[in-house]
Amino acid sequence: GTMVPLSAIASGEWIYGSPKLSRYNGVAAMEVLGTPAPGYSSGQAMAEVEAIAQKLPAGIGYSFTGLSFEERLPGSQAPALYALSMLVVFLCLAALYESWSIPIAVMLVVPLGVIGALMATSLRGLSNDVFFQVGLLVTVGLAAKNAILIVEFAKELHEQGKSLVESAMEACRMRLRPIIMTSMAFILGVVPLAISSGAGSGSQHAIGTGVIGGMITATILAIFWVPMFYVAVSSVFKGKDKSNKQHVKTTEAGQ
Repeated sequence: GTMVPLSAIASGEWIYGSPKLSRYNGVAAMEVLGTPAPGYSSGQAMAEVEAIAQKLPAGIGYSFTGLSFEERLPGSQAPALYALSMLVVFLCLAALYESWSIPIAVMLVVPLGVIGALMATSLRGLSNDVFFQVGLLVTVGLAAKNAILIVEFAKELHEQGKSLVESAMEACRMRLRPIIMTSMAFILGVVPLAISSGAGSGSQHAIGTGVIGGMITATILAIFWVPMFYVAVSSVFKGKDKSNKQHVKTTEAGQ
């Protein structure tokens, strides 16, 4: 027999396609690799990929794998990690001061710093990525530090015989300068992160912006709210202690 040319039985044309048939979870898939552009974080890049994927035709989906999947995995665990970290801080403060009321007054100031961090990040159009969450944890610790400075002195003054309101106001006045000095030192220390440029600046912007916004609100609002928290919480627990003591005395008298 003679050789038969391919054109005699079929026709072909050049097209673009995958060099191999790949499957993901049993479904035909194509792997797309990419890196964030200079000045952008990986969280921003993944957010943009999600926005583009929403425009795909029906029946076509997407899923992150590799480092992107590992980066998004801790994000879903962030609420549990925040709750655990706050619980550890609360227990440490309770052991340090041998009281349940003082740690509550300190922990109530934490949302004030978180609000500032979220507002600053939103104003700059940054995304909620891993680096922002690191800055948020730093803000939580620093906000609690300012509250500790006031509550600790208020507790000492109250034990010396002053009323709750007087001790809280006097402690706030005494610790105002140290709080402002330490907060300004830390804010100025992270300014280079917030205004950095070049490779990796996206992660630096997330940390710096979150910490600056959180420290500004935590410092300003803590001066006014921490004394109120201390007086309110101490009054509630003091009232419970009095009722318990009266109940014990009544029981002893009855016996």
